[in-house]
Amino acid sequence: MKTKIFTIATLVITGFAMAQTFTLKSKDLGGQFVNAQFANGFGCTGENVSPELNWENAPKETKSFAVTMYDLDAPTGSGLWHWVVYNIPPSVTSLVSDSGSFTENKLPKGATNGLNDIGVRGFFGACPPVGQVHRYIVTVYALNNSIQVDDNASAALTGFILNKNTISKSSLIIYGKN
Repeated sequence: MKTKIFTIATLVITGFAMAQTFTLKSKDLGGQFVNAQFANGFGCTGENVSPELNWENAPKETKSFAVTMYDLDAPTGSGLWHWVVYNIPPSVTSLVSDSGSFTENKLPKGATNGLNDIGVRGFFGACPPVGQVHRYIVTVYALNNSIQVDDNASAALTGFILNKNTISKSSLIIYGKN
């Protein structure tokens, strides 16, 4: 009897240890933004370059991915969406640095830069008011399908649709101080 219990316990522990967590990483981000990821506009003089991102261990049923960057502390009363990318193919597990370029399409085939809260398609870097530290959440979503959004859909509406179709997500919190 003890042997059977031990064997079952061993299988449960082994199965648990083998489970992999959906994880987002970046070679460009180390806890806070550098000049490259700061905005070039609104009083900031950064380079407006979206960070390199890579993810692993997505759920097997993933049909597409999305990536967002959201400023929790923006002085808007509702935060600020800096970047929204959706319909990244399920075979893609990374975005290269500057994928959010306003002038060049560096996204994987099929992926779409949605409108951000600045009203443009692409990455608008961090730009907190002088002396303030803001928290930015960079998230990758594993979705149960490709999403359909109107070309003029706000970032908030796109975020709502993303959350309704999310199987799993992984985030990094990055700090920015101007």
